[in-house]
Amino acid sequence: MKLLLIGILLQVSTQASVPERVEILPGSASFEVGETVKFSAEAYDAGNAVLTGFVPRWHIAESSIAKIDENGVVQGLASGSAVVVAVMGGKPGYAAITIEKGGGTQLVASVPVSPIRSGTSVPVEVRVNGSIPEGRIRFRSSNVAVATVDRSGHIHAKRPGSTTITVRAAAATALMEVHVAPNPAVSYQIAQNRYIVRQGDVVRFRIQATDAEGQAVDGIYPLWEASGGGAFMENEGVEGVFVAEEAKDYTITARIGEEIERSIIIAAESRIHKETLVPVGRGPIAHHHSGDTWVFEGVDGRDYAYVGTFMHDWMKVFDVTNPESPVRTDSIQVDARRINDVKIHESNQLAVITREGASSRRNGIVILDLSTPAHPTILSEYTATVTGGVHNVWIEGDLVYACHNGTSALHIIDISDPVNPEEVGRWELDRAEKTLHDVIIQDGYAYLSYWDDGVVTLDVGAGSHGGTETAPVMVSRLSYPAGNTHVAWRHGKYLFVGDEIFPDDWDAGRPIDARGYIHILDMSDMGAPVEVARYEVPDAGAHNVWVEDDRLYVGYYQGGLRVVDIRGELRGNLYEQGREIAHILTTDAQSMVPGWSMTWGAQIFKGHIFTSDLNSGLWIARMETIRP
Repeated sequence: MKLLLIGILLQVSTQASVPERVEILPGSASFEVGETVKFSAEAYDAGNAVLTGFVPRWHIAESSIAKIDENGVVQGLASGSAVVVAVMGGKPGYAAITIEKGGGTQLVASVPVSPIRSGTSVPVEVRVNGSIPEGRIRFRSSNVAVATVDRSGHIHAKRPGSTTITVRAAAATALMEVHVAPNPAVSYQIAQNRYIVRQGDVVRFRIQATDAEGQAVDGIYPLWEASGGGAFMENEGVEGVFVAEEAKDYTITARIGEEIERSIIIAAESRIHKETLVPVGRGPIAHHHSGDTWVFEGVDGRDYAYVGTFMHDWMKVFDVTNPESPVRTDSIQVDARRINDVKIHESNQLAVITREGASSRRNGIVILDLSTPAHPTILSEYTATVTGGVHNVWIEGDLVYACHNGTSALHIIDISDPVNPEEVGRWELDRAEKTLHDVIIQDGYAYLSYWDDGVVTLDVGAGSHGGTETAPVMVSRLSYPAGNTHVAWRHGKYLFVGDEIFPDDWDAGRPIDARGYIHILDMSDMGAPVEVARYEVPDAGAHNVWVEDDRLYVGYYQGGLRVVDIRGELRGNLYEQGREIAHILTTDAQSMVPGWSMTWGAQIFKGHIFTSDLNSGLWIARMETIRP
């Protein structure tokens, strides 16, 4: 009994120790697509002794390059570089991996369920070097009595047994063993998770299969279809995910195998919002271009909007206590050709503005004293490590997270002593060529808009991956072919990510035909974001966003200021689904380019929506109910 007690005390004492460092073995590895490598991790205390009782949590942020299981086994998915992370006792350890294409093309084929029930069909998923292959894919079954494969890659199970499916693509071949099991189902019914359906509502359909005794039969994989146009429909596992884009009836069909199908009619009600977006106040700026806006309550109890500038060196100060009648109280001049971003410290006693294009070539950030918010004064500046220009910043506590043009790194600057700011941390993507555009921090995670490298998520104090406020740890990265990842905002389980795409010959003095839209990512698995929906306005380009009370506010450049309903699950194109509540064009005669909106973004403050327009300055609007 005494020995047992001592053992327990020793175990508790050991587990209570905090790791000083975590070491992964091997510390680096290079292998080919399709190959696997086993990693292990040890935690050490300050005396370099191994700590027991800690189980590593494995993670790879570059989920498109490689994947890792709970045992530390990494499989290469596509060529490139990535970092393996093991978190033990809140302390991360790292190992670098390089995935090579290898001597030949790597082709991998899989099916969503196994075994396959006879009389049903399933699609074959094919990846070549981690990507969906281009060109023709050929399929062949070695035993057509058991299962056949059509040209689209669907396996049709005929009777119980086994067959080998040969897949050929991109001069590579893969063999896949397929097993067909008996199908005792004699009855199929379509069930759905909601019956009152509006445009934009996500409806999930599922087959309920039963045998002759009324018992449920699993493993049935239907192929789902929606009749007519104006609908989004896709397979997700065994479910059919449907969104109505028009207010009409639809026929939903579940194809089970080659012969059986069942249909159901649903009525999609119109998604009508009795609201309109009404401009109520203006702070016109028509002699130069405007940049970002931030609104706050000053220490004097009055409300203010600070407006940055584009290709100009003056920040504008507006008193917006009466939103219907903004009054410009002052302007602050700094050595810059662009004051792109304006942010206010949580104390409302300091502001940070960014500088680009300074004549001295020493850009960085400028810290303002807001003791008299109607007439802010320059308190200090920080240029030591960010001389190449700062495009955007985010203030979290007494830390400024700055996107530096020169290094395309995230520089972390401590302003707890605002007269003597200093850099206390830095993080950057491991790329020779990169562009960091924007950063926002929410709930301990930083979301970095890394242009053509997509959106990067960092742990900066959330604790999930061992990151701290000054020593971030990468959680994930997701990119898409169009690139130009410009801004991000997290709300619930979704991350709203915007593009910014200008034509090559754009001129700020003329109408700019911008493009780009809002990508909506499901962040349920922080380490593996999935794009599930989008908000795309035709013939316009997205810019900055704000989300509040299940509403997405977007400065959509020439598409104006737009408000979108984002309640519930999101799939498909929210614009086509009628989820847009209202919009206005931010243009009038007091503009550098009359008749052409270039809405910058949005901020919700005390019941009003504040935005700036690149061409025309400050705009203030509010939502109003439309009376029948």
